[in-house]
Amino acid sequence: MLSAEDFTRARKRLLRMHFESGVGHIGGNLSALDALLVAFHEHLRPGDQFILSKGHAAGALYTALWSTGRLRDEDLVTFHRDGTLLAGHPPAGAIPDILFATGSLGHGLSLAAGTALALRLKNNDARVVCMTSDGEWQEGSTWEALVFACHHRLAKLTVLVDHNGLQGFGSTGDVASMSPLWERLKGFDVDLSVVDGHDPVAIRAALRSGGERFRIVMLQTVKGHGVRFMEDRMEWHYLPLSQAQFEQACQDLDAP
Repeated sequence: MLSAEDFTRARKRLLRMHFESGVGHIGGNLSALDALLVAFHEHLRPGDQFILSKGHAAGALYTALWSTGRLRDEDLVTFHRDGTLLAGHPPAGAIPDILFATGSLGHGLSLAAGTALALRLKNNDARVVCMTSDGEWQEGSTWEALVFACHHRLAKLTVLVDHNGLQGFGSTGDVASMSPLWERLKGFDVDLSVVDGHDPVAIRAALRSGGERFRIVMLQTVKGHGVRFMEDRMEWHYLPLSQAQFEQACQDLDAP
């Protein structure tokens, strides 16, 4: 089971990877990372599938894979550089754990639902976990996939929603007035839970629950979680770190 030190170590590695590559999208990576760590270390079995719909959190996915030993430090050093297999959005065909190229937001849930149905048709009991952002639930394709998953009662499909309340142009509430998203989902035929997306115990319990229906775990998260000057700041959807900011961020993560 993951320890507090494991989460801090992974956050620091994510920050270092982004700093050394001069790449932004750090805020949404930090909001997603805790759930990805729990999913990869404690939930996903051999043969299960994971799909990252919010592809701009590729850094968090690569860090989770690194933390399980599926990627090496030498791999992370190539992040976002020429000729890399670790592109800014998850690439298809380069890494065995990544099924689809994602990042055109709104497509991941459709891919995950189709994968879950295909596995069932093959009499394969593998589970499928998909992480979406809250902002992409403003897109019609996500709602079509939701209807599809409910209709087919895809009980092996779990969707994690990184509900950090911010997107590229402001808060999700200001952009499309759908927050909190879980209120919009209550009428669907789903097992719906709302948990603290930075509490490993709550995430673990939500992943273990479930029955005969498609499951959605709404993760209440903080963009830039763990780094005080980033938390709940929309600009950290974009900005890279300076040397001084990187050092301050690491100090924040070490603070009790």
